[in-house]
Amino acid sequence: MNISNILKTVNGYVWGGGLIFLLLSAGIIYTVKLRFIQFRMIPFLLKKRNTESSGSGISQLKTVTSSLGTAMGTGNIIGVVSAIAIGGAGSIFWMWVSAFFGMALVYAENYLGIIYRRKEKGEWLGGAVSYLKYGVGSDVLAVMFSVFCVLASWGMGGMVQSNSIGNALSEFGLGKYLTAFLVFATVFAVISGGIKRIGSATQIIIPVLTGIYIITSLIIIINHRERLGEVFKEIFSSAFDFKSAGGFAVSVGIRRGIFSNEAGLGSSSIMHSACEKSEPSVQGMWSIFEVFLDTIVCCTLTALVLLVTDTLDINTAFGGNIFINISVILFAFCTITGWYYCGETSFRHISGGKYIKEYRFVFSLIVSLGAVFSLEDVWTLSDIFNGLMAFPNILALIFLCRKVKR
Repeated sequence: MNISNILKTVNGYVWGGGLIFLLLSAGIIYTVKLRFIQFRMIPFLLKKRNTESSGSGISQLKTVTSSLGTAMGTGNIIGVVSAIAIGGAGSIFWMWVSAFFGMALVYAENYLGIIYRRKEKGEWLGGAVSYLKYGVGSDVLAVMFSVFCVLASWGMGGMVQSNSIGNALSEFGLGKYLTAFLVFATVFAVISGGIKRIGSATQIIIPVLTGIYIITSLIIIINHRERLGEVFKEIFSSAFDFKSAGGFAVSVGIRRGIFSNEAGLGSSSIMHSACEKSEPSVQGMWSIFEVFLDTIVCCTLTALVLLVTDTLDINTAFGGNIFINISVILFAFCTITGWYYCGETSFRHISGGKYIKEYRFVFSLIVSLGAVFSLEDVWTLSDIFNGLMAFPNILALIFLCRKVKR
């Protein structure tokens, strides 16, 4: 058995029915306990607008764009293509399901992340590592999560993204080794400035790029609006057709949904814990908005563009490769820098706050290698580490459910 088959076997065990059941069950429990908090997001946020920062934290806007940066990567584009190719149109329905219940989970993650965060060397550090250690009281689970998070930041958050950048830049004639050097140099330059520089970069890129992507998608969908009825019928009918591609729709849809919005992984709470704004419910509600924008809006738009144009070639669907390639490059770069911070925070817990400068160099180097190698196995590894991160995180959320409800 070769390495690819071994990884697929391990991935099958990690993402078996147990983890999917655990994720959905936890999401349903929090949805009921918090009285369908998903529907109270917009009224709450309209009353709690805050974009200023002070002291050691970063502003609410930078927090949101940095967190969105970790999510709005290749999962919104390539991940959706992969989901439809493997699980059919029905996988999109299960992405919606995972996102809806995931909204309640990310609220809980970010609420707890703020409650248990600590200030170290002038910076706020929190998230899943903190509520596992100080809330659950298990340093073992905190270390386990930290290790899996570091590995996920190298894989899903790093090499997968740089591979997509490499493929996109090859369309413009850049060689893979030159691309690897450019990825290394730009990533290292940004992450060397810590969370504040990461926030400044994503604050510029994410709002503009997301707005352009949404408008472009809507134009294409409107131009093919006669196909919309048929497309939605296909999504709902194939979601429950377990004898065909729909048999993979549940697993693939949920995995790709989590790959995109990271609900249930605990990574979002790491980013939000860096915010100067300390009200837990505010961070929780903003994280709900992020999942909504990432999966319910952007992933759905990508899926509808593919389905109404009846192609799985994303460049063909969007009428050319320039727009998609630029989008992939910028989204992927923001994902890399955002996931770096998640990995760094976890690494601080493992190393006791030592060797951070060395870690930045190593991270940039590992990520840049993604532009050189073929990464089919890295996608599988990313799914594995995502699942492994989810186990201790979901256990903590279940254990601390009463505290969030209060």
